[in-house]
Amino acid sequence: MDLDDTAARLGVPVEEVERVHRLAVDHPSAPLPARADMPALLDRLGVPPDDAAEILAAWPDSDSPLWTPELRWLLDRSTALVRADLGGHEWLPPGPALPRERGPAWRHLYVYAYLALVDVTRGYHRDHGVPDAVSWATLADLGRNLAVDRRMRGEGWPVMQSWLTLHTRGGLYELGRLQHQRGDTIGLHVPDAGPLTPEAVTASLDQARAFFARHFPHERHTEFSCGSWLLDPQLREYLPEDSNIVRFQRRFELEPYEEQEGLDGDVEVLRFVFRTLSTPLDELPRRTALQRAVVDHLRAGRHWQWRRGRFPV
Repeated sequence: MDLDDTAARLGVPVEEVERVHRLAVDHPSAPLPARADMPALLDRLGVPPDDAAEILAAWPDSDSPLWTPELRWLLDRSTALVRADLGGHEWLPPGPALPRERGPAWRHLYVYAYLALVDVTRGYHRDHGVPDAVSWATLADLGRNLAVDRRMRGEGWPVMQSWLTLHTRGGLYELGRLQHQRGDTIGLHVPDAGPLTPEAVTASLDQARAFFARHFPHERHTEFSCGSWLLDPQLREYLPEDSNIVRFQRRFELEPYEEQEGLDGDVEVLRFVFRTLSTPLDELPRRTALQRAVVDHLRAGRHWQWRRGRFPV
C-alpha cells in the first residue's frame, strides 16, 4: 500500500502512517468479534446505549460503504501495533488522530481496534492468573471514556486514544477505587467513579500490593506514584483540610514542579472537573467547593499545575 497516498486519504501526516507501518509490520492483527455477539460485549464493557448503537451501525462488515480501503488498513495495522506490545505498560498511540467529522467509522476506529483486542487481553490476563472480575472491571473503562467523550463533544478522545492501549496490553488494572499502572513504580490513576474517600483509597492500595505480588511476582515495586492536577498544592488554598482531595494529597511527597510538555494544568482541570473545554468561566457550575475553587482561581488570572508525587509501597 502506498503510504503517501494512504496518509493523504486519511487526512493525516505521512509520518504518522509510516510509524504505524513500521511498528506493525510482520505482526498479526486480531479479528473483530462477531457482530451478533457485540450487544452483550458492549454492555459488559459499560458502553452507553447511544454509543453502542453508533458502534453497531458502523460495524466494519466487508460490504460496508463506510469503510474505505485506507480505514480498513489502519484498523488492521493499529490493532497489530498494539498487539505487538502485549505486556507493555508505557503510553502507546495506536495511530494518528483522525478527522472525526467524517463519520462514525472515523470516529470509532480505535474503539473497533479495542474490541478486536478484548480476547487477546483476556488471554494475557488468564496467563497471569488475573481474576475475571478484575479483568472485566479494567476493560469496562471503555464505556466510561466513551461517555466522557460524548459529554465533551469529542474533546475527550485525544486522551482516550493512547490511554486505552494501557488496558488492552495488560499494563493497567482497576482495583477498587483506583487504577494501577505497571512500571518502575505502580502508577495511580483516579477514574471518575465516586468519592475519593481515604478508606476507598487505602483499600485499593492494599489490593494492589497483594495483586502485583501475586500476578507479577517478577516485578519489584517499591513506590506508588501519581501525576495529576489532583496533587496541585494550590487546591489547599480553597479546600478544607478534611476534604478527600487534600487527604489524598497528604499521602504523597511531591517532586519539584516542572512544566510537562503537552500537559496544560488548566486544560486538565477543566476536562476532569467540568467535562468541557469550551464553556466560558462565567457559565460553569459552582455547586461544589472544587468547582468554585477551579473557577475562582482561573478568574483571578492564576493557573493550575499538573504535579507528580510518590510514596513507598
